[in-house]
Amino acid sequence: MLVDELPTPALTVDLDALDANIARMAERWPGTTLRPHVKAFKSTALAKRLADAGHVAFCAATLKEIAGLGAAGLGEDLLLANEVADGSRLRAVVEGAPDARITIAVDSPETIAVAASAGVREVLIDVDVGMPRCGCSMAEAGRLAQVARSLGLNVRGVMGYEGHLMAEPVDRAEKVEAAMAILLAAHDDVGGDVVSGGGTGSWDTNRWVTELQAGSYTLMDTHYAAAGVGFAPALALRTTVLSRNLAGGWVAVDGGLKALGMDHGNPSIDNANVWYCADEHTVFSPRADAPLPAVGDRVTVWPAHVDPTVAYHDTLWVVQAGEVIDRWPVDLRGW
Repeated sequence: MLVDELPTPALTVDLDALDANIARMAERWPGTTLRPHVKAFKSTALAKRLADAGHVAFCAATLKEIAGLGAAGLGEDLLLANEVADGSRLRAVVEGAPDARITIAVDSPETIAVAASAGVREVLIDVDVGMPRCGCSMAEAGRLAQVARSLGLNVRGVMGYEGHLMAEPVDRAEKVEAAMAILLAAHDDVGGDVVSGGGTGSWDTNRWVTELQAGSYTLMDTHYAAAGVGFAPALALRTTVLSRNLAGGWVAVDGGLKALGMDHGNPSIDNANVWYCADEHTVFSPRADAPLPAVGDRVTVWPAHVDPTVAYHDTLWVVQAGEVIDRWPVDLRGW
């Protein structure tokens, strides 16, 4: 079918833009130097496309993502870049994917104990490099590595995510270097072959990790575009005009808060000013040189944040030159 025949709201992926993004990242981070983060796109079909490009090690944020990758035959080297406190669920995932290599991030004696009791064999010590979320202090890293090894775990190295710098507008490169100095100091105490970190926003400035955890670059969003990271917009929400107000000069389309991740602000529409998003609508006015769309017209909405936007949908419609050529299930949703 044609893209304009899709029932809306529909989340679409421009295949040419996606492939261009994959190729550009692979030039800088080939093979397993890139560990694509599936939390951005939550689809094993897209993950398989990355594996075909040589990126066979994957990063995930949830147990559901790890289990799904293993079941899809993508378990060569999986990293759960998140702490786990539920040992029974973790054990179920490990036992459900006996052929997968699963490594887990740990940042405390408690999460180390959970990993060991659940049958995990390998861990990374997660280090706080400036983003107040997960991660131990640099001073604790070596001691935690000793705890992990005392329980029979293989400590592969360290992980640290400078997420607070992904869209940093001022001196991003210098700030990334400072964050990585913390991670490298921790690595000196921990040992191992892996220094894992980074993301789409530091793909061209992080020279210190052995593997880059980037995922949003595949689909892109307006938040990263504004930061100038250099990848093409591949993800769009296709909508239909439901109402227009001729006197007020505004239009409402059928995709809003329940179809778009909003934590990075309003989405964008070409040649338009977005007013706001309601539960089921995005309301906008065309700019002076653009006509007011008619009821039934199709409008492309550009999401501000890939990850939560994808999580609202069960399908990625793959499009090329205006035609729908494939349907990729968003089969890694949930926890």
